[in-house]
Amino acid sequence: MTFLQSIILGFVQGITEFLPISSSAHLVLVPYILGWQLQPEIVFPFDVLVQLGTLLAVIIYFAKDIANIIQSFFRCLRKKTPFSEPESRLGWLILLATIPAGVFGLLLKSEVEYAFSNPVATAVFLIITGALLIIAEKLGKNTKNLSDTNVPDAIWIGIGQACAIFPGISRSGATIAVGMLRNLKREDAARFSFLMSIPVMLAAGLLGILELSTLQNLSGSISLVIIGTAIAAITGYFSIHFLLQFLKRSKLTWFAYYCFTIAAITFLIHAIR
Repeated sequence: MTFLQSIILGFVQGITEFLPISSSAHLVLVPYILGWQLQPEIVFPFDVLVQLGTLLAVIIYFAKDIANIIQSFFRCLRKKTPFSEPESRLGWLILLATIPAGVFGLLLKSEVEYAFSNPVATAVFLIITGALLIIAEKLGKNTKNLSDTNVPDAIWIGIGQACAIFPGISRSGATIAVGMLRNLKREDAARFSFLMSIPVMLAAGLLGILELSTLQNLSGSISLVIIGTAIAAITGYFSIHFLLQFLKRSKLTWFAYYCFTIAAITFLIHAIR
């Protein structure tokens, strides 16, 4: 991997992690479309650590919200009234929504690993993401605020997040779409999606770091990983802000068309090669 490739992939990760177009798909398809032959020993640690960059972005962007949720969560626990405050209740719903992704990840580990090595399968999943975004726009009623989120909402949105373990199923796309199908407003569905991404991304990052300790010769590529991670953090922060503003005035269907286009390009390149 070169410095230019590291910069490009860090930028791609930061932009696509929070837009409903699947960052994992882009990390698979960008090297494939551009014909890059990346060393397997650097691809895995790079993908793991650049995701920590986008985790940092979402923590910084929602720092005030996160602090309020944590403070309220423990304050209500001390009072033995865990759901008495809206922020504490939201914290419990986020934890509940996290469970399906952990279960799916453990049960489908081998299938997920295969999908990451298959650009065509990734393109198929991108089409599914696009279709889900269109369905959400057609059927969602856009009436509920974040404070109206309930336990069934959290479970269904959590299932949406669990499906996103496959490259091409956008995590933000699936969770926002399911939130809209549960009648959340676009922006509120997105805020819940971003907040609920933190526990999953943190757990995945910690597990990835543990696996990194078993790899050899990582030190020689650490500068590439650092620059990619830094760029992912910076671009991820602005990507969050862009999407929240975009959803106030526009629909998700634009991202659906993008997913279809990238999938079509992938199919075309695969057929030519």
